[in-house]
Amino acid sequence: MMTFPRRSLLAAPALLLPRVALAAPLKVAFVYVSPISDAGWTYQHELGRRAVDAAIGAAAKTSFVENVEEGADSERVIRKLASDGNDLIFTTSFGYMNPTQKVAAQFPKLKFEHATGYKRSANLATYSARFYEGRYATGIVAGRMSKSGIIGYVAAFPIPEVVQGINAFTLAARSVNPKAVVKVVWTSSWFDPGKERAAADTLIAGGADLITQHTDSTAIAQAGEEKGVFTIAYNSDESKYGPKTCLTAVTHNWADYYIGRVKAAIDGSWKAGDVWGGFKAGMTKLAPYGAAVPEAVRKETDAAIAAIASGAHVPFQGPINDQSGKVKVAAGKALKDDEILMMKWFVQGVQGTI
Repeated sequence: MMTFPRRSLLAAPALLLPRVALAAPLKVAFVYVSPISDAGWTYQHELGRRAVDAAIGAAAKTSFVENVEEGADSERVIRKLASDGNDLIFTTSFGYMNPTQKVAAQFPKLKFEHATGYKRSANLATYSARFYEGRYATGIVAGRMSKSGIIGYVAAFPIPEVVQGINAFTLAARSVNPKAVVKVVWTSSWFDPGKERAAADTLIAGGADLITQHTDSTAIAQAGEEKGVFTIAYNSDESKYGPKTCLTAVTHNWADYYIGRVKAAIDGSWKAGDVWGGFKAGMTKLAPYGAAVPEAVRKETDAAIAAIASGAHVPFQGPINDQSGKVKVAAGKALKDDEILMMKWFVQGVQGTI
């Protein structure tokens, strides 16, 4: 910006330049289901929001609301964000789907994006990661590292997103240890450290010497470290909570997606649609292996990741039987995306009910 001495401005007002209207920054809001903390599902989305701030700067102004319960409370929060003039709203939990759809219909000029859902419209997009790919990779680690062959799985809700992961994890574990079983305990909550810890204690008492999770807190990693039981974390690298026992984690990278979508909203190229990315897209990754994981297991797991990313290996490749022993996927066949997205059955080796 040009500057002039104060005297010059007073003496020659004609030198004042007319104001140029600057484009207002795009207002972007995020809705989180749990507190941000320093690990977990919400933390990963928060890292994505911070990446938007760093990459786009003054062209976008981001905000967030954390610890928003699914259901009526989320609808109120989403509507308030829309009424407050946000141009693009990301709602980051499965239970926000219907509230997001309802508010999007009431604000057709605004843009909405919902994580892990399947309902879309002209101004409502959906996005998710192929979590099951990461689950398959960690299932190999679990199958190799469990001595008892009893593996615990603390899970939130019996929805397809969660069921896919349990099945992929079990298939991989049994591919290296055919006698392995995966015991599932439901918490009926995405984030409840108390329930998650109680579930872990129950599984350990039942003989599990390795536990993984599809919940959001660090309670599982902490329980494993205290009791000397291996754990595989979810969402974030939780090794600092289990330096001796946490073997790795399925992690998610939302930064590239969020940056791209905000840029699209700014330049006018944003369109509603659906994105489902895995290892190949970089949306699903594994955290660094813990010291307890042998080099041979690391190489075997890395090879599986590379094969999945290249398309050389498909986690839900037949033959696959369900819990009753019935063939669900014949040899030489593989589940299609729409079948995976609607998965409501458990594979052989899972001990639990949907």
